[in-house]
Amino acid sequence: MSQVDLQPTLYGKDFLSLKDFSINDIAYLIEKAEEMKQNPYQDLFKGKTLAMIFEKSSTRTRVSFEAGMTQLGGHALFLSSNDLQIGRGETISDTAQVLSGYVDGIMIRTFEHEKVEELAQYASIPVINGLTDYSHPCQALADLLTIKEAKGTLKGIKVAYIGDGNNVAHSLMVGCAQLGCDIAVASPKGYEPLQEVTDTAHEFAKQSGAEVIVTTDPVAAVQNADVIYSDVFTSMGQEAETEKRLAEFKEYQINDELMRHAAKDYIFLHCLPAHRGEEVTADIIDGPHSKVFQQAENRLHVQKALIKELMYQPSK
Repeated sequence: MSQVDLQPTLYGKDFLSLKDFSINDIAYLIEKAEEMKQNPYQDLFKGKTLAMIFEKSSTRTRVSFEAGMTQLGGHALFLSSNDLQIGRGETISDTAQVLSGYVDGIMIRTFEHEKVEELAQYASIPVINGLTDYSHPCQALADLLTIKEAKGTLKGIKVAYIGDGNNVAHSLMVGCAQLGCDIAVASPKGYEPLQEVTDTAHEFAKQSGAEVIVTTDPVAAVQNADVIYSDVFTSMGQEAETEKRLAEFKEYQINDELMRHAAKDYIFLHCLPAHRGEEVTADIIDGPHSKVFQQAENRLHVQKALIKELMYQPSK
């Protein structure tokens, strides 16, 4: 039986952050992604267009959204900031209103989360957050789908995220707390997740029965963990901090020594791209415990579920 009690109506909504959605909404989207994976080609979006704005480079986000729209019968437009007048000073509000008259939805991958919020405020069509420095909700949906596939359930699974308390960590914390996964985040002092995100995760955890832990101790975090998750130590826009970060994150590498503390049948996840030899050793990410390419593929399925639920309204 479905864990979703009521079928939510998500048509016309924006998807900016997991915290804006209920536990039921997120569980529903995971179920829809599972269905989409089993039935990938659906001619629903003939004549419909998704505008994709990229101010940060991308492999998985661009290809999964573009391929997803094609597989649903629609079309996606790749728009870099150099392609738009927004790159020459046109306001976000003007851009939002102009695009609303041309296309059926907007996906944006950028730096400031406030930019996505302003775009959604002025657009009359759904806006999807493809990534900001604050959150990466599409990635978290793919993570949760992968965990469910690998472990058969989400409830009671322990996830350990080791590394920078960044946008990926933020969305993973909230998503795990929403669906009943225990989540432990281990970051060096000064690199912890934002307190407001931790507080939000704790609030969802009260409803789902999950446990949320933030620590500086990677060994404590991975103790008996079913899922080990890592991300790069230096994200886009932080390149000037690379040397400093590599030194401060030295003890947070995912390697054989640290994995001795995890559950024997743990799976390893990484949002990619990965820097082998930095945040994770090659034998882990390329080894039998790794599910990173299944996880990457699942970006396509959750993206399509999102597009369908937000942008498609069956004719009455």
